[in-house]
Amino acid sequence: MAYYYNQFFFLLLLVTLSLTSSCIIQANARHLLEVTIPELPKPELPHFPEIPTLPKPEFPEISKHELLNLPKPVLPEIPKPEYLPTFPKPELSTLPKLEMPVIPKPELPTFSKPEIPQVPKKP
Repeated sequence: MAYYYNQFFFLLLLVTLSLTSSCIIQANARHLLEVTIPELPKPELPHFPEIPTLPKPEFPEISKHELLNLPKPVLPEIPKPEYLPTFPKPELSTLPKLEMPVIPKPELPTFSKPEIPQVPKKP
């Protein structure tokens, strides 16, 4: 029987803690929204004198052959073909069109309008 009261106590404790913690979080959020932070002046950087730019040095281009004292190789020109063979263009075979059978549209049967008997009038 003591075990039953123990469960009830823990349930009550859990509900109480959950309710109090939610109020605290909302209150803290409200206080954060109301806090105003003063604006600080932006510091200015001191003015530095401009540094003159130096001209880029220009170096002559030297190839590997000049460094190794080798003669520059002469590449022979590749002859261009005057006549290129033409290949036949592949043709796609056409598929026969499938003929769909004509399905008649369903028609609703026509019914005659039912006759409603007239209600006799009371004299």
